[in-house]
Amino acid sequence: MTFIRQPTRAGVRDATAKIAAVVPVSPLLTCEINGIKIAFKCECVQPVGAFKLRGAWHRLTAIDPEQRRKGVVAFSSGNHAQGVAWAAKRLGMPAVIVMPADAPVSKRDGTLALGAEIVSYDRATESRESIAAQLAAARGAVLVPSFDDPWVIEGQGSAGIEAAAQMDALGLGPVVHAVVPCGGGGLAAGIALGLPDAAITVVEPAGWDDMRRSLEAGWIEPVEPNPPPTACDALQTIRVSPLTFDVLARRDARGVAVSEAEIRTAQRWAAERLRLVVEPGGAVALAALLAGKVAPHAGMLVVLSGGNVDRLAYGRVLAGAD
Repeated sequence: MTFIRQPTRAGVRDATAKIAAVVPVSPLLTCEINGIKIAFKCECVQPVGAFKLRGAWHRLTAIDPEQRRKGVVAFSSGNHAQGVAWAAKRLGMPAVIVMPADAPVSKRDGTLALGAEIVSYDRATESRESIAAQLAAARGAVLVPSFDDPWVIEGQGSAGIEAAAQMDALGLGPVVHAVVPCGGGGLAAGIALGLPDAAITVVEPAGWDDMRRSLEAGWIEPVEPNPPPTACDALQTIRVSPLTFDVLARRDARGVAVSEAEIRTAQRWAAERLRLVVEPGGAVALAALLAGKVAPHAGMLVVLSGGNVDRLAYGRVLAGAD
């Protein structure tokens, strides 16, 4: 019988200590919405522009030193790619990233700049999981999924523990409700483990809201055929994993979906009110709040998960070219 390791709250605490030793705590900003002070965890200003280095660092540092020489293989549209590449570079490990051919140029360039090798694929006709698994087997490398991994989930959860300490230090009290962007659910599941007393709402782009549908159904529902185009390249996950779904289902998490127009509005609001560059996928939790799909209240934490924008597309967003 094969033992499948489960992510735990203790693992999130361990990951938090690991992250604190190598990366400064990301900022927590506050701003009033409808007269209520809301806390924003700014993962968009991490060294790789997103929260993904948290899970990557926790995962790669758990690899046996002997195995590290053979490196790691990951698949990602860009943020997880950069997180893995960043961690691998610090640890002196080779890294291969399977990236879609249409990944944003900024994310592709950032991954290459960190020393990783990129293998491209067509997201419409090829399976990134199959390609990555074959590469890992051929090289004897460790496969590092973007969310379907207990260490990765625990690492992402460190953002929640950090935010809770920051809110307490600011006199905002405990985190009562965390609103979190969701692709595969690694960040949301990790925060749910790290903040066991907080309500959890996951937010996805419309048409890609498989976690919302799964939580409502009580079992995993994949994205429906022919999903609509979305600017949220970081959240285009076809099917969530049992690991993330089980954590969120046990916590009675709920999900909401936001439109592309609502996401653009959130990006502009973050630029104007918080002076932050936030990518589409990183802005969905804020979009749900601004659109009234999540009601603001005291003790609310909103995660801004990434800031790796395509410059031309972001310029159009700021210009209001909807």
